Amino acid sequence: MENIISISGNVKYSITLDPGVWIFDDRRVDLDSFFNTKTEQSDELDEYTKSISKHWDREIMEGAVFPPTLKTEKKFEKEKVLIGTFGIPFKPFIQNAEPDISAETLTIVSDDGEEHVPLSEARNFILGFSLKGKPLREDGPVHVYFGDGHNKDNPIKRVKAFIVK
Repeated sequence: MENIISISGNVKYSITLDPGVWIFDDRRVDLDSFFNTKTEQSDELDEYTKSISKHWDREIMEGAVFPPTLKTEKKFEKEKVLIGTFGIPFKPFIQNAEPDISAETLTIVSDDGEEHVPLSEARNFILGFSLKGKPLREDGPVHVYFGDGHNKDNPIKRVKAFIVK
């Protein structure tokens, strides 16, 4: 239970987060390259449309048969998970908790104290949950990175809860 993090406070739904299962989530991002590349803001529908289009184009070009390259790509993805450093966007979690219209601040509760951040800025957080393929056991369960990456070398560590105020 020490790895479970809650989002509570001025929200419609208090929810719990388990970083141990995020490695299987398609929303995960590679932290080794995330802050080094300029990311474009896009909506989920646009991303879905692009991925389906890419898949359709591939089937037209290569046929519906599974050539050896697909097996190689799957193997590469599995190896990447075993050695990668990953995070996940915080925005979907805060949206599911449905903060009240009057909510303005997110408090990050950690072993090192509390930090208060405007809720609008918190929506851009990236929650780091693995380092070189291993869970963050010593100073985790998550590290909080600001969306612009200004704290990428010194994230907020030992996070225990998020409280919307």
